[in-house]
Amino acid sequence: MKFMKLGSKPDTFQTDGNNVRYVASELASDIAINAGDVKFYLHKFPLLSKSATLQKLVSNASEGNCDEVDIHDIPGGPSAFEICAKFCYSMTVTLNAYNVISARCAAEYLSMNESLEKGNLIYKIDVFLNSSIFRSWKDSIIVLQTTKSQSRMCEELKLTSHCIDAVASRASVDVSRVDWSYTYNRKKLPEENGNDPNLNGIRSRMVPKDWWVEDLCELEVDLYKRVVITIKNKGIVSSEVIGEAAKAYAYRRFPGFNKGAFQFNDVSKCRPILDTVVWLLPSEKGSVSCSFLLKLLKASISLDSGETVKAELVKRIGQQLEEASVNDLLIRAADGEGTMYDAHVVQKIVEAFMMRDMDSEPQLEDGDEIQEVRKPGILSEASKLMVAKLVDGYLTEIAKDPNLPLSIFVGLAEMVSNFPRPGHDGIYRAIDMYLKEHPGISKSERKRICKLMDCKKLSVDACMHAVQNERLPLRVVVQVLFFEQVRANASSGSSTPDLPKAIRDLNSASYGSSRSATTNTEEDWDAAASAEELRALRGELAALRMGNGGTNDKVNVIDAKSHADRAAMSKMKGLLMSKRLFSKIWSNKGGQGENSGSDSSESLGSANNLEEGKSTPSRKGRHSVS
Repeated sequence: MKFMKLGSKPDTFQTDGNNVRYVASELASDIAINAGDVKFYLHKFPLLSKSATLQKLVSNASEGNCDEVDIHDIPGGPSAFEICAKFCYSMTVTLNAYNVISARCAAEYLSMNESLEKGNLIYKIDVFLNSSIFRSWKDSIIVLQTTKSQSRMCEELKLTSHCIDAVASRASVDVSRVDWSYTYNRKKLPEENGNDPNLNGIRSRMVPKDWWVEDLCELEVDLYKRVVITIKNKGIVSSEVIGEAAKAYAYRRFPGFNKGAFQFNDVSKCRPILDTVVWLLPSEKGSVSCSFLLKLLKASISLDSGETVKAELVKRIGQQLEEASVNDLLIRAADGEGTMYDAHVVQKIVEAFMMRDMDSEPQLEDGDEIQEVRKPGILSEASKLMVAKLVDGYLTEIAKDPNLPLSIFVGLAEMVSNFPRPGHDGIYRAIDMYLKEHPGISKSERKRICKLMDCKKLSVDACMHAVQNERLPLRVVVQVLFFEQVRANASSGSSTPDLPKAIRDLNSASYGSSRSATTNTEEDWDAAASAEELRALRGELAALRMGNGGTNDKVNVIDAKSHADRAAMSKMKGLLMSKRLFSKIWSNKGGQGENSGSDSSESLGSANNLEEGKSTPSRKGRHSVS
């Protein structure tokens, strides 16, 4: 730490109790000065020769053998006045980073300037500040902290701004000119404590670009804000380092923030800190991690920050949502909301993400006419895929909340429904979890949520799970079984039919025509499949898929089932016939496309004729059972 010694005479200030100070001298004291709660018995000549304020006060005091003046409002109190008084007596006094600001303010209060005596205290302190203190990283921060106690006068004297500029300038120097002695919060590494000359001590280590961020965390929020703004305005430090500084400050000021456990003992003090951190974040994307932004958002919700702060965080998170994790998005809902997690704010984040693809700018065309010209989408397919997977995972987690409305689940899922996803296992897991935790939803709601997934995009494992899932509507199980057959045919080299219109209609309301089955049958299709129906349906498909077993194989399959399974089989056959489903499946083996004009009303006979042209006699025999 830098220091400066003033004066050469020995210190002869003595104490008589806690509240009395005097100078040991043969000359009797002729002035008493009350500074705060301490009384100083001193001599006029050394004091008045250097302080214009004391000259004025003494001249206004009543006549007597010992004048008494009060300076209770002197900055720095009795200790600062004692430094100034010792300087007047030419006694040795030491100035350092901890007392120099209070001494400077006290000297200003006492008007100890050059007009009275050359080399007065104000001049000497200013020289010490500019030549030593402001050139030291450690001392500059300490001095800046001490300005807080005399903030008004320090602002008037521009001491605070000089300290801030000194700190910002030191933080902005090239790292090649920095060694570890600049920092005072960092613990020494083991190799730095050795005496090996090859290590060259501290200078042997490479200085990181963010070497200063931990040290600034010692500052109070208002000073910290001003320092970081000054650093940003210099335009030398990168946005990533500025972002690291904001992150370090949040971690230091909020215990448990790094682990997502927010402990806000005093909301009125914590809210301005959080708002400042958000305000200081660099505008460049990626300057801080998406995980950190989401922690800030969670904290802002807990602290009930203003809507402006929350909206800014939502916007910034949306700009880099693909970096987030499911756990990051699990934002607890406020008390009284009814749900476990705040899905509404996640919807806003996804909207902000999608807005990146909807950027537009005005452009002048045809004179004064302004037309909006839309820029091409900037979202990559990889980003959309990652966000789609993220939302699927998030839906799986919030689906565990028994109070989550279906509208919120579906609304969030539909926001990413057009994003490219090679597989739909994620959304299937979310749907299955929702159906598991909400067994009382209606058939129409069950149908609505199942429309979110594409059975064609389920993996083999997901299909195996789905065909045994009693929570799914029967129509979905049939679709899954169909595409399982399509996949089997494709793997064996057979021609693979595209999705017929009848199957597409199964998951929509478009099949409610005069050719459809009765209302009771439609309700059967939308109802959850029972275990017996699932076994029966799998048995029916197994029989259809047998290679060379003939009719006897089909009989063996049915005979192996229980009475309940045979009843369910009978019901399944009725449903399949009423929808003419499997006949349509096999009739499209010829390769009709998904957008063909065929529908489920085509006759069973024509379907069988098409199949007969491509099937063995044994396959024709098995067709007759459906």
